[in-house]
Amino acid sequence: RDPVEPIPELLTKTIQNKIVMVTGAGGSIGSELCRQILKIKPEVLLLAERTEYALYAINAELLEKFNHDGVEIISLLADVKDESRMREIMTTWKVNTVYHAAAYKHVPLVEHNPMEGVINNVFGTWTTARVARECGVEHFTLISTDKAVRPTNVMGASKRLCELILQSMASEKSGKTIFTMVR
Repeated sequence: RDPVEPIPELLTKTIQNKIVMVTGAGGSIGSELCRQILKIKPEVLLLAERTEYALYAINAELLEKFNHDGVEIISLLADVKDESRMREIMTTWKVNTVYHAAAYKHVPLVEHNPMEGVINNVFGTWTTARVARECGVEHFTLISTDKAVRPTNVMGASKRLCELILQSMASEKSGKTIFTMVR
């Protein structure tokens, strides 16, 4: 695939001087998002992750590399399926932008654990997106996958369901949250 270059004006609009939350911040995609987001200088970057060591590792790396930039980095142990925890984080910090990267993404593991994949990916997305809308989050971006296109495995199908959830929520005229997704 040809790479698609980011549009700086769009990123600045949703990140610079904003309260930004990344779910799955300790994962491969979430951690790279955090590195890139810090370069755009949010006011606060919230790292939401349920795996303690992954959260510790990305927090230590970001503080070492970016601490001098003045962005407040807050590490939060949290599971995206936990509605009350998501609400607590979004209301306490008055989150402007959510990048939802929390998901099981390894096809063989999800194939061997299909219900866990569906529960984590689908219900985690539904819970986090619904709470974001209720809390007045301005922008919610789902990090999807090319495997959601005509899915042939449980992981791809679960991510396709996540996309459908967001498309449905985006079509509703309630709340101010703008729902987007990227593959």
